[in-house]
Amino acid sequence: MKLTKRRGMCVEFRKNVRENQNLRDSFNQLAEDTFGIHFGQWHARGYWTEKYVPFSYIEGDRVIANVSVNLIDFTIAGEEKKAIQIGTVMTHPDYRNRGLSKDLLMKVLDEYRDHVDFVYLFANQNVLELYPKFGFQAQEETLFTMVPGTAGEVSERKLDMEEKADRDLAYGIARDRLPVSTRFGTRNTGELFMFYALYAFPDNLYYLEEEEAVVMFQRGGERLDLFDVACRETVDVRKIAEKLAGDDTRQIVFHFTPEETEGMQADVFHGDDVLFVLPMKSGVGIPDGVKHPLTAQA
Repeated sequence: MKLTKRRGMCVEFRKNVRENQNLRDSFNQLAEDTFGIHFGQWHARGYWTEKYVPFSYIEGDRVIANVSVNLIDFTIAGEEKKAIQIGTVMTHPDYRNRGLSKDLLMKVLDEYRDHVDFVYLFANQNVLELYPKFGFQAQEETLFTMVPGTAGEVSERKLDMEEKADRDLAYGIARDRLPVSTRFGTRNTGELFMFYALYAFPDNLYYLEEEEAVVMFQRGGERLDLFDVACRETVDVRKIAEKLAGDDTRQIVFHFTPEETEGMQADVFHGDDVLFVLPMKSGVGIPDGVKHPLTAQA
């Protein structure tokens, strides 16, 4: 803990408010007010671990500004890399324009610059001018799509995130999973996977018994969106996607980088947020021509 004076204020720096209920509640409220998200259920069910580290400024018993660190392991072209993903960058409206978020971001970079291969984040359209000031560069992602071939049969069981047994099954596989691709995939991101399972896609989570895989997907009209395939063994995600496709499916969209993309259509991905990357000790960053896994995006 350290007291810092900022423009007439005396604020306290805290790293990781998880263990203090009052501060955690304040953090959750600020996140809900800022982004419409709340980490209460994620924490209560054991998925807020040491891999998610908020760097926060506190005044009294309130979190007034925050920049969070997500520890992410990658497999890139078959090699293991370490990174941090910046997320939950937020400041209470009463304390904005005082440089608090910039100070916190500098604390993060100072702490991790010698320990990771790169730092990255997804920025919304309102702050695109901020991150280049710290050396971050915007980078395009690539979205892969394909037309399904002959569909096979699949035994799928819908998982219920209100049931502990189903949550444990999903988390166990997501925690121990192999990267969805050795070209570009994440490892040890089961907690982020469960955030999406709890909040974003609780009705789109299935267990495939034959493959022993947990999949997130959505069928709608002529399109199948495959958000993730979590498995402890190597599987062919293209074949899984074709099995999941309905009779009317004309397009399969992969929200990650498949292992094999031959014959797929590759287009520039246009999302709500922009990917920014800052190489660190090794000069390694996120390569061109890939899609960051949606379920590992903070």
